[in-house]
Amino acid sequence: MTPPPRRCGPAALWCGFHLRGLSPSEYITMNISKGEQRVLHVLAQGGQIRHERGAGRKITKILCVTRDGHVLSDCTLSLFNRLRRRRLIISQGGRPYRISQLGRESVRPQFDNR
Repeated sequence: MTPPPRRCGPAALWCGFHLRGLSPSEYITMNISKGEQRVLHVLAQGGQIRHERGAGRKITKILCVTRDGHVLSDCTLSLFNRLRRRRLIISQGGRPYRISQLGRESVRPQFDNR
């Protein structure tokens, strides 16, 4: 007799992947697009995503800035929402968004930010 399948609650977001032997960072690394990688590299090097809110709590405008002050034009609102939904970026106390620990583990190393 096999045990019943384990039920996942909201806190156990990744339990289905743990059953397959994958950690959250291994799962996310497989599904990161080039644009997402580019933004994560900028954030890993010290950049930030500045945001503006509309009438409610909804974010209406974003600006991805490198540590040198240059603007990354590839960062769109839809890409920003994907990164935030996957918890690769995080904001604390209304400050600009930065890369999270999960984002650091997910980004592939490149020559300039090993």
